Amino acid sequence: MTSLPDALVAGVPAGAGWLVAAIAWPVIALLLVIAGGERLAARVGVLALPIGLAIAAAVALGVAGSGELVYHVGGWAPPLGIALRADGLSAAMLLVTAVVAGGAGIYALADFGPPRAGASGRTTLAFWASLLGAWAALNLAFLGNDLFNLYVALELLTFAAVPLVCLDGRAETLKAALRYLLYALVGSVLYLLGAVLLYGAYGTLDLGLLAKAAQPGPATWAAAALMTAGLLAKTALFPLHLWLPPAHAGAPPAASAVLSALVVKGSFFIVLRLWFEALPGLANTASMQLIGLLGAGAILYGSALALRQTRLKLLVAYSTVAQIGYLFLVFPLAFDAAAGRLVAGAALTGGLLQAVSHALAKAAMFMSAGLIAVTLGHDRIAGLAGLARARPASLLAFALAGVSLVGLPPSGGFAAKWLLLSAAVATGQWWWAVVIVLGGLLTGAYLVLVLMRALEEPAAPAAPLQPVAAWRETAPLTLALLAVLMGLAGALP
Repeated sequence: MTSLPDALVAGVPAGAGWLVAAIAWPVIALLLVIAGGERLAARVGVLALPIGLAIAAAVALGVAGSGELVYHVGGWAPPLGIALRADGLSAAMLLVTAVVAGGAGIYALADFGPPRAGASGRTTLAFWASLLGAWAALNLAFLGNDLFNLYVALELLTFAAVPLVCLDGRAETLKAALRYLLYALVGSVLYLLGAVLLYGAYGTLDLGLLAKAAQPGPATWAAAALMTAGLLAKTALFPLHLWLPPAHAGAPPAASAVLSALVVKGSFFIVLRLWFEALPGLANTASMQLIGLLGAGAILYGSALALRQTRLKLLVAYSTVAQIGYLFLVFPLAFDAAAGRLVAGAALTGGLLQAVSHALAKAAMFMSAGLIAVTLGHDRIAGLAGLARARPASLLAFALAGVSLVGLPPSGGFAAKWLLLSAAVATGQWWWAVVIVLGGLLTGAYLVLVLMRALEEPAAPAAPLQPVAAWRETAPLTLALLAVLMGLAGALP
């Protein structure tokens, strides 16, 4: 029987066909959703989720067996053609994207399921089309090995993610979506200008060829600065974070989970590719410390603002601003001053674990916050009293996700932060260790604040609660448990 990747592409080297399938399958599902229309969108979307997860698992198994999978599109190797490539970083991000997208899709069935007779299904169609479009764009970003194709992935991701922000059509969410679009488009222009400079200087945009040809110089530095600034705007790194809290807090919970857990990781992943692979010799102490300083600012500023929030979803959104900062501590901690370049090691592994564990935990938090809001009719932190009895499973999922964000053992967040702390100690950069510890304490403070409110007994009898199907709690609880169990991955290579 012909396998899926063989059916999609003929003549592809063994195993590499899964790379094509990882990009092609969400696109095929998206086209089927559009063709099926409002009535079939949810059914087609749900059926597409396990197949996408199976493809991501196949890529991960292929990488585990051979170390790397490469496919030259059309049979032409760079510089004449373009390549798709999967390594350990790609495989991990493909898997977590498929898992989170699957959880978000299951959770969304109550909000964006098949429309009832006589009801409009436009938002259902928009959600599933946007989810599958974002999934395809993320997979392209994780597998692309050419800076222009990564630009295409960024643009597709932006135009799939913006509708997720304003699915309900309210004025405030439309405003948040437009602000996000503005930041994203400015970021895209800066990135493209940098790519043009690199192509003009070296005649290629392939990551491997650039790594061999690129030399420190005015054009290379200008290109790196432009591209990095554009990608930081898309990632919402402090102080370019202003679009993120209203966009993520105002979107429906399933959409918020995808935006916060996955979408911002696409641009961060490209920053890693740019500095670690395309321009590894360009890094110096000053530039890496500057990126780390922005990450530290995000950790402290985002955590402080999260403590001041009165709404649960806004607290979770500002928590995302803070947690993104840990990802950018990778750069100063992975810089080898003696060699004058970035090196893979504990810092990069810690950054990958942080990206994966944060994706799982933050998706679980947004979904739990959505169920809490449905149950209580609001998401005001001051009014959470009695939640422990009203919605214990949702509160447990929220707490478990928080354990990972704080960095308590044995969670994935603990493994990530321990590796970053180890790198800080090994390189003598104690100031980053202080930031990591302070960030964990601030995260613990706003998590405890929420849990204390939720465990209080209500002063007055609670109003009649809105019913929530028990099966909806399985998605956030499963993702939260995975975020905790990710700590076991710290024992793997």
